[in-house]
Amino acid sequence: MELIDTHCHLYLDCFKQDIDALIGRARAYGVSRFYLPAIDSSETENMLGLEKKYPGVCIPMMGLHPCSVQANWKEELRHVEEWLARRDFVAIGEIGLDFYWDKTFTSEQYEAFRIQMQWALDRNRPIVIHTRNAMQETIDTVKPYAEKGLRGIFHCFSGDAAAAKQIIDMGFYLGIGGVVTYKNAGLAEALSDISLEHMVLETDAPYLTPVPFRGKRNESSYLQYIVEKLATIRNCLPADVAAATTANAQKIFGG
Repeated sequence: MELIDTHCHLYLDCFKQDIDALIGRARAYGVSRFYLPAIDSSETENMLGLEKKYPGVCIPMMGLHPCSVQANWKEELRHVEEWLARRDFVAIGEIGLDFYWDKTFTSEQYEAFRIQMQWALDRNRPIVIHTRNAMQETIDTVKPYAEKGLRGIFHCFSGDAAAAKQIIDMGFYLGIGGVVTYKNAGLAEALSDISLEHMVLETDAPYLTPVPFRGKRNESSYLQYIVEKLATIRNCLPADVAAATTANAQKIFGG
């Protein structure tokens, strides 16, 4: 059974002491690749260092996270643009809108998001979207670019069935992670009529750890709990979940 973690921050400091063991555990379960979304310039060196240590296994993206859109956002976007000119990346991400913590830079978040979506279109690359407290705003912002052929993943999807349908209708995938195991999240109900052909798996490690480890550091081997939950929701075998979501990840990222 082959699995792909389409979204994990394994380059963060909390993994430095045991990254080899962590990747070993995940690979023993069948996780073949780990896609690394960018945050901002402060983490680029660590992210690319992990790619160098695990070439073809830990695969980086490039982009500016909406929570990193601050007063210096234009400087941060230049950093992204310089790296995109320097080498190829499989995707631009994670990018999007986050109105949970702070709305000081709302207009700048929109502008940074649109600029990076255009870069993805220009380079024929998918995007990986972060959205928090901004689901409909994010969908509405993506739609004109989707109509031009932009594709990607709504990372950490936690919306309702109506939002899922809008995303699928744009040709985007739903990134399903630990939230699906949370009893009161409502995500299981939202996904009950959604085909696996529209989903990819992710952990968002070290965040959003699935039950039964909720509250602890997340890691890619915990994909097994997401697979098991999706198999229950869709009334199928875990191997069916693995086959469908891995094929989808390969389709969006290549390989």
